[in-house]
Amino acid sequence: MSAAYGAGRRDAPVSSLYDRIGRSYSATREEDPRLAAAVHAALGDARTVLNVGAGSGSYEPGDRDVLAVEPSAVMRAQRPPGAAPCLDAQAEALPFADGAFDAAMAVFSDHHWQDRAAGLRELRRVARRRVVLVQWDQACVDAFWLARDYLPALGDGPPLRDAMAPLGAAELRPLPVPRDCRDGFLLAWWARPEALLDPAVRANVSVFALLPPGGEAAFAERLARDLADGTWDARNPGLRERAELDVGLRLVVAGAG
Repeated sequence: MSAAYGAGRRDAPVSSLYDRIGRSYSATREEDPRLAAAVHAALGDARTVLNVGAGSGSYEPGDRDVLAVEPSAVMRAQRPPGAAPCLDAQAEALPFADGAFDAAMAVFSDHHWQDRAAGLRELRRVARRRVVLVQWDQACVDAFWLARDYLPALGDGPPLRDAMAPLGAAELRPLPVPRDCRDGFLLAWWARPEALLDPAVRANVSVFALLPPGGEAAFAERLARDLADGTWDARNPGLRERAELDVGLRLVVAGAG
């Protein structure tokens, strides 16, 4: 399970994972404008941007010259009309010259790369100015009830600062998740646990696809039971009323200028 947010090599390429689970991705993984604003601000005045592991195109700034890289054909097919051009390539071997872009970005992508460290070095290599990533910090496992109470193995990997070491000096900025987040990634449901009982929602969260056989069903059964008998609410008093929460989501910004 730790492979879902691990820092080492993965046995299966990310393209095969998303070719399998990404067919309904756009149904629940809409860009959230508040998170997008934070990403775009972190890019600063960069005019040329490479988006690595770009998926269906969420969080790509529309006011910059963007080129996308996405190895999954299923995900590339879901990019909307007018989205940035998208190449079939791997993060670990980007087909671009050193400093080819002002900035490089990756949103919920780097934990799936076969060699995370190599991919991060590639982002640093092709970016003249800065690298911007959105990722969860595994050191914050206790901040999110799902990881704390149901899937503790999510926290088995290194803290995010250690995982980001290949970028060099980097700032990790807290990125609070709004209660009504439009993007249905795993952390987005911190105040809406009932949504994770929906197989369609879980289908577009890679963590569940990486559980061992029977793991997803066992999770759903336990969560349903805890919601029905009040256990979940007793463990998380006041959580449903919060407008936003720091559940460990971080905006990683490396480089300057």
